[in-house]
Amino acid sequence: MLRQVLHRGLRTCFSRLGHFIASHPVFFASAPVLISILLGASFSRYQVEESVEHLLAPQHSLAKIERNLVNSLFPVNRSKHRLYSDLQTPGRYGRVIVTSFQKANMLDQHHTDLILKLHTAVTKIQVPRPGFNYTFAHICILNNDKTCIVDDIVHVLEELKNARATNRTNFAITYPITHLKDGRAVYNGHQLGGVTVHSKDRVKSAEAIQLTYYLQSINSLNDMVAERWESSFCDTVRLFEKSNSKVKMYPYTSSSLREDFQKTSRVSERYLVTSLILVVTMAILCCSMQDCVRSKPWLGLLGLVTISLATLTAAGIINLTGGKYNSTFLGVPFIMLGHGLYGTFEMLSSWRKTREDQHVKERTAAVYADSMLSFSLTTAMYLVTFGIGASPFTNIEAARIFCCNSCIAILFNYLYVLSFYGSSLVFTGYIENNYQHSIFCRKVPKPEVLQEKPAWYRFLLTARFSEETAEGEEANTYESHLLVCFLKRYYCDWITNTYVKPFVVLFYLIYISFALMGYLQVSEGSDLSNIVATATQTIEYTTAQQKYFSNYSPVIGFYIYESIEYWNSSVQEDVLEYTKGFVRISWFESYLNYLRKLNVSTDLPKKNFTDMLRNSFLKAPQFSHFQEDIIFSKKYNDEVDVVASRMFLVAKTMETNREELYDLLETLRRLSVTSKVKFIVFNPSFVYMDRYASSLGAPLHNSCISALFLLFFSAFLVADSLINVWITLTVVSVEFGVIGFMTLWKVELDCISVLCLIYGINYTIDNCAPLLSTFVLGKDFTRTKWVKNALEVHGVAILQSYLCYIVGLFPLAAVPSNLTCTLFRCLFLIAFVTFFHCFAILPVILTFLPPSKKKRKEKKNPENREEIECVEMVDIDSTRVVDQITTV
Repeated sequence: MLRQVLHRGLRTCFSRLGHFIASHPVFFASAPVLISILLGASFSRYQVEESVEHLLAPQHSLAKIERNLVNSLFPVNRSKHRLYSDLQTPGRYGRVIVTSFQKANMLDQHHTDLILKLHTAVTKIQVPRPGFNYTFAHICILNNDKTCIVDDIVHVLEELKNARATNRTNFAITYPITHLKDGRAVYNGHQLGGVTVHSKDRVKSAEAIQLTYYLQSINSLNDMVAERWESSFCDTVRLFEKSNSKVKMYPYTSSSLREDFQKTSRVSERYLVTSLILVVTMAILCCSMQDCVRSKPWLGLLGLVTISLATLTAAGIINLTGGKYNSTFLGVPFIMLGHGLYGTFEMLSSWRKTREDQHVKERTAAVYADSMLSFSLTTAMYLVTFGIGASPFTNIEAARIFCCNSCIAILFNYLYVLSFYGSSLVFTGYIENNYQHSIFCRKVPKPEVLQEKPAWYRFLLTARFSEETAEGEEANTYESHLLVCFLKRYYCDWITNTYVKPFVVLFYLIYISFALMGYLQVSEGSDLSNIVATATQTIEYTTAQQKYFSNYSPVIGFYIYESIEYWNSSVQEDVLEYTKGFVRISWFESYLNYLRKLNVSTDLPKKNFTDMLRNSFLKAPQFSHFQEDIIFSKKYNDEVDVVASRMFLVAKTMETNREELYDLLETLRRLSVTSKVKFIVFNPSFVYMDRYASSLGAPLHNSCISALFLLFFSAFLVADSLINVWITLTVVSVEFGVIGFMTLWKVELDCISVLCLIYGINYTIDNCAPLLSTFVLGKDFTRTKWVKNALEVHGVAILQSYLCYIVGLFPLAAVPSNLTCTLFRCLFLIAFVTFFHCFAILPVILTFLPPSKKKRKEKKNPENREEIECVEMVDIDSTRVVDQITTV
């Protein structure tokens, strides 16, 4: 009883609101336009988010704490020779992979000379500044002797060239660790790719070579020069590649990921314009009909204007509050399109049900009472689900600001639909009531006058006047609309046909089977190449790196941050045991072997061990750079203590992928908790992977919980709680199918797909809730009758919004970007699966599942009793008697 009272009360409130807006249409039409212009004007000076890590890495993670600890113990300027794979922080750098189209050996004389020439050309790059030209020597990381540090593979190639020049045959390169002429053991697993080895790890050939140039960025001027140097570096590599057509080069810098991520916005511009043109055309066609008076093409256009004003207002507010633009915002207009268009088409559908002899204010009040309650509830669902995503509970910044932007846009879209679109409906209502042309606003002449006009004139001004409409036929004046006619005369009878239902149920079982198959194969995607434009440096470099340099994992720093008994052999064995199974690029193993060769025991007193350690750095030059890996601390009695140390590890892998690295990270983390030695492990890629799974699923998980809570709470507002039960089951079915088919379509569960799944919850409720509400609340008659009635009342609005949404999505599939590809596939699946449920699954299932409908029973009046006449008929042969019963 309480639910019915609340339901009627809300309908009355919206009816009065509609009447009030219809009384002041000019104000409610102009106010949203002025607000949008004022707020949207600030978006002309928008800022672009530069940090990809800030957007896509989890905000609160253990890896960031570990990075701060590592930087405090071993600053970058202390690490002169330990620059494998950006051990601590990416910083500024330029990288290039050199390979051949014919899979040639890059270590032969020709290619060796070519790579050394490239190295010379890179070191001579100049960055002009007022009064000075910067070269690599001015911005590189310096060695202790004030010379630039370059990759050890350059020294290897130089020694190889000298060996060939002097006809020395005893020089050999081993893999993955080789030795230089100064005795240093250097790791080349990430510098030599596609390696073929002889016995004892001697390199026979290498299909690719990677060079890395690290730059300083200690202040703003230095960082600006380094950024320009990176740009010149890419240009130099491309020019060098053009002059040497037999080699292929893949340049990459620290700015490549950011530039390629933002490139999606630039390459999407013309496709978005095409999408806008298609949506405008389809919206106008969906609102048009042959009757020039009752046709509403302007409302189709004004519906899109309403959505555009809301999106512009939200963008202005985000910009004024300090928000920055990023490429993920490309999905916001499509979220607005799905929600806003359905609301406007539902209002138009409600307008068709009103009586034409009523005043425009009364018709508008009836429209608001009929459509605004469901539109308000679905908008509240959007605000709650995306609001939870915009809260601090969301650990990924890109998802949080996307949800925040969507919340603001949806809120203003709701307000603008109430005001701007409602006023537009009022204006077109006056045009209709005055029998004016829906496009040209010209008075339509009477039929007798039209008979004297040309055929084309009569075609353009075809209309049905009230005088031509017989009593009781007024409700059918809109049946000339193509979609109304299609649903009412053909589709509703076909989908509820007894012979069609088994095929629909069978098709649904197939749908569930394939969805389950895909659901069991869901994978989490933290690969950053999934969010950049295609045919870019990031994609080409990443592909080449995975092809040639996937034998070993990225270099992992193993940091011991406590003072342990390094002089104790048992402690040394414990540390080596923890790193068992890795290729150790470490001072432990190399240095201890050196001491054993000198017949020096490592099980010495603490003072003797530290003294020997320091003296050996002076006596053995090949170990001098190991001082970078040890932190000494002097005490009051001049006793020296080793307070921290590090070693570097790489794992032998078949293929470097995110899942494997994530498992490796978790394994080492668990080991650090249970080990006797306090250590941490770190690589810059851990910042993106750490807690990525939980951070990624949190917005979707929280949104689902909030959606269920709101559905439970709204059960007290709707007229029947069974509506919410059906909505919940439908949402589960749609989301399950979208996740399954998304996986089968090779879409991973990343930031973009999770945001789309949150939107899928709301899109499903948007389209299915009015259908289910009309069916559940229907009394008397049969289930089939109410299924047909629900489709006739709401099916046109669903079909109109679906057609506009799909034609708007298609251009998105052609954008050369992985981000938009993921966006298109997810949104297309959401729209298609929801449409499948609205027009196939629900109409069939509701015909034989609760709630039940009772047929109307009329009480028999004694005065109107049925008289039955029985006539006995005998056939000619008198063999049988037939009773004919006639009701009078």
